[in-house]
Amino acid sequence: MAQYFLDTVWLIPIYALIGGLLAIPWSPGIIRKTGPRPAGYVNVVMTFLSFSHAVLAFPATWNYPPQEVFIRWLSTAGLDLTINLEISAVSVGALIVITGLNFLAQIFAIGYMEMDWGWGRFFSLLGLFEAGLCALALCNDLFFSYVILEILTLGTYLLVGLWFSQPLVVTGARDAFLTKRVGDLFLLMGVLGLWTLSGTWNYAELAEWAATANVDPTIITLVCLGLIAGPMGKCAQFPLHLWLDEAMEGPVPSTILRSSVVVASGAYVLIKLQPVFSLSPVASSTIVAIGAVTAIGASLIAIAQIDIKRCLSYSVSAYMGLVFIAVGTQQDEAALLLVLTHALASALLVMSTGGIVWNSITQDITQLGGLWSRRPISGLAFIVGTLGLIGFPPLGSFWALFKLADGLWTTQPILVGIVIVVNALTAFSLTREFGLIFGGKPKQMSERCPEALWLMVLPMMILSGFVLHLPLVLQSLSLLPDWATLNKDVALLLIWSSIFGCSLSSVIYLGNIPKPIRLPWQGLQDLLAYDFYTPKLYKITIIFGVAQLSKFADMLDRFVVDGIVNFVGLFSLLGGEGLKYSNNGQTQFYALTVLLGVGFLGACVTWPFWGIQLIDLIF
Repeated sequence: MAQYFLDTVWLIPIYALIGGLLAIPWSPGIIRKTGPRPAGYVNVVMTFLSFSHAVLAFPATWNYPPQEVFIRWLSTAGLDLTINLEISAVSVGALIVITGLNFLAQIFAIGYMEMDWGWGRFFSLLGLFEAGLCALALCNDLFFSYVILEILTLGTYLLVGLWFSQPLVVTGARDAFLTKRVGDLFLLMGVLGLWTLSGTWNYAELAEWAATANVDPTIITLVCLGLIAGPMGKCAQFPLHLWLDEAMEGPVPSTILRSSVVVASGAYVLIKLQPVFSLSPVASSTIVAIGAVTAIGASLIAIAQIDIKRCLSYSVSAYMGLVFIAVGTQQDEAALLLVLTHALASALLVMSTGGIVWNSITQDITQLGGLWSRRPISGLAFIVGTLGLIGFPPLGSFWALFKLADGLWTTQPILVGIVIVVNALTAFSLTREFGLIFGGKPKQMSERCPEALWLMVLPMMILSGFVLHLPLVLQSLSLLPDWATLNKDVALLLIWSSIFGCSLSSVIYLGNIPKPIRLPWQGLQDLLAYDFYTPKLYKITIIFGVAQLSKFADMLDRFVVDGIVNFVGLFSLLGGEGLKYSNNGQTQFYALTVLLGVGFLGACVTWPFWGIQLIDLIF
């Protein structure tokens, strides 16, 4: 039975696509009598089928070699575009995570968007998102991975801009789309450049080619830098990180997917291309540098944010920075484990805070407080998500961070220090958010803030169970190291960094220290609160440059291009007006005029040949 489901696992993206298409008729103006709710129910059913299919197919992939499925799409004029799918334990496991989280997010959305009439559009876009992510997990071809990433970029724009009547939503959707487009443009250059070098886009063939390739270092470095740019935008890495912060203006149920698996889509492609990056030490160092800068910078920025959503968005960027470090140091297994543990814990944190956003007047965490007695389930879910995201044994992220730090312990101890610092800052940031939201006494904005609907609480409880039991799942799959061979120095550093971050933040934000907390230097406080002034740097550099270039292009179009066209038109008009007075009605005169014009034109065209013949006659 498991083999049958494995042979048909390529149908999983189609389930989600069908669910998205079936939700479209409930968009406003098509079906009104039943209301929009059936659109959500249809998608939930189709996503449950996808999840069940993936779970039943997974046993047939474990400890078995990957299988390839070829679907011929286009073959013409020497161009052969065949959709290549890889069915392996990693790809099917990714399908389980994607469909499982989407299933819980859709149940959460039924409660969160209870009174919203945008169900048809919202759930159809969730179906598109799920189909794209599942197709990306199965895809074994770089070109089609790029196409899928473009579809996901469009889906991000549409989902973030769902409530298009709000100015901040429109701005967030636009910035998210344009920022990703910058990375996608360079990614396309890298994709085309890699084809000219290797002659293939198949990931397995690219790995074989990279093992024996002898290419020019400058060319392969430029190609690899282009390939890095796309995942930089998708994973919200510096300097293409601002979009994730602004995309939080969209509905919380879509944020559950965006902060867990959508940001990991770029990391998945990056992991697949790791053998190619190994050809260029400059590219590998660039990946590590980008990841390190983003991880530390985003962790620092997170501790100064007051918006309940933005506190989590920068933690996502920081964690993806650790994934970049893992890929740059050729630790693919650690990178995949980081992606898995982050997806579950981050989705749980978004669910916990999403319920607070749903029935609270404000999203400012400094105006909340005392919600522990009113929302105990959300508080417990936040604690589990926090412990699942930091190095707290025996939960999942402890093993992921340990695997990364242990692999760098003897070769690059500086990077181990970065991992430890980021873990401590993340623990501090999440404990700070918990203290400001759930700790202390109720304030005016949080006095009437009961627990959310059961449709929003149930997914939190289920996902909390998955986060707590993830180590048992990893152990059953033999993915955890043996305690006897554990590097105790690395483990203790991770544990003490988590304890230090949580304890220091608890003393500050759960103690009797007056709030709000300010750093000793106001300049440093503003530097972190305003994202190292990155938006202002964008305005005075990129935005200013593009604006000036646009003005120059506008002047060139109006005064040069339009001027030439208008001059030709005016000359023709004046010429016609002048010639109409020279008409005499004699046909032979018109024919002579045409012959003279043709002769003059021919003389002008052939004049260089006349000059050559005259020179030959003279000499």
